[in-house]
Amino acid sequence: MAARPMVSVLSLETGAPAEQTALPAVFSAPIRPDLVRATHTHMSKNKQQAHAVFMRAGHQTAAESWGTGRAVSRIPRVPGGGTHRAGQGAFGNMCRGGHMFAPSKTWRRWHRKININQKRYAVVSALAATAVPALVMARGHRIEQVPEIPLVLNDEAEALTKTGKAVEVLKKIGAFTDTEKCKDSKAVRRGKGKMRNRRYTLRKGPLVIFGENNGISKAFRNLPGVEVASVNSLNLLQLAPGGHMGRFCIWTKSAFDRLDAIFGTQTKESQVKKGYKLPRSVMANGDLTRLINSDEIQSVVRPQKAAPAKHAPLKKNPLKNLGVMLKLNPYAKAARRIEITSSTKNAANRADKLSKLKAGQAVGPKKDKKVKQVGKDFYKKMVVDSEYQGQDYDEFASWLATSKQ
Repeated sequence: MAARPMVSVLSLETGAPAEQTALPAVFSAPIRPDLVRATHTHMSKNKQQAHAVFMRAGHQTAAESWGTGRAVSRIPRVPGGGTHRAGQGAFGNMCRGGHMFAPSKTWRRWHRKININQKRYAVVSALAATAVPALVMARGHRIEQVPEIPLVLNDEAEALTKTGKAVEVLKKIGAFTDTEKCKDSKAVRRGKGKMRNRRYTLRKGPLVIFGENNGISKAFRNLPGVEVASVNSLNLLQLAPGGHMGRFCIWTKSAFDRLDAIFGTQTKESQVKKGYKLPRSVMANGDLTRLINSDEIQSVVRPQKAAPAKHAPLKKNPLKNLGVMLKLNPYAKAARRIEITSSTKNAANRADKLSKLKAGQAVGPKKDKKVKQVGKDFYKKMVVDSEYQGQDYDEFASWLATSKQ
């Protein structure tokens, strides 16, 4: 939003500042791009004309279904014979020559109602955006040579009637570059819109806003991209074309001075709109960091809390961490020691057995000679005597039992 108190009024002859005027309060209104975009979308729908397909389209035949039993679908079929059309499917949206699915109707809800306060909020937001050079340039306007934004001309501009004189004025104030941009952008529209009275497309140029129309509309209306509007009937569709704020506006002094009477201020009601005041910003200062660190706020807020001395302990897995396991099970230390000593002892025994086996020595306790002899005799009899009945095995079992005793 614009914040300087005074604005220069430019002379038509020289294009230099001739006097000063106060900046209206409407240029300090909150800038709400979301509200402008939504309101513009609804307003642009209010110029639609109702259209629909022909009511009887797809039903201009006396078709009937053949029913079941003829190995064809039950879609209605054209009667008669002798032509390709006879017997073809009809009426359905899947059929050639049938009706379309969900055809448009003239009683569709074409237009949109808009809350009047919301519409006014959108207009003042769009007006406030026209005074921010960054937003005007971001919208694509060529204002590099313009001395000041908002751009105000003295009231002699309202008496202009010739387009040539209007071009001279635009050149003196540095606004003709934006008009040339519009002239160079004229192109044939793509698609079928060429046949529908909108053959050419053109970029938007300056919007000339006047207080009294003493011929100024005739002077500027024929320039490509330039539009004229009365300050008493400002339109959001002109202030924010396409829903994009930041239209390059050229004001006459009488129109500029009348803004406070039309829209009022934050403390004074409008003289035109009954009971209307400008909306207030939620935050007057958007620098939140500066506000928080200011002495006024820091002197009343609570002191910062000291950081905790100890952090919460990290959870550790007792199956992997012996210290945590000992807290849960003190016997784990003794169990671990027994496990280590037994494994060491077993490893030593295995190594001793392997060394004896490599040297050809016997490993393990020696068997009794009688036991060995019984085993040998038993093996021989198994091999030789096929009718072995197991007598020697009973002898071996009885001997083994007595030897154990």
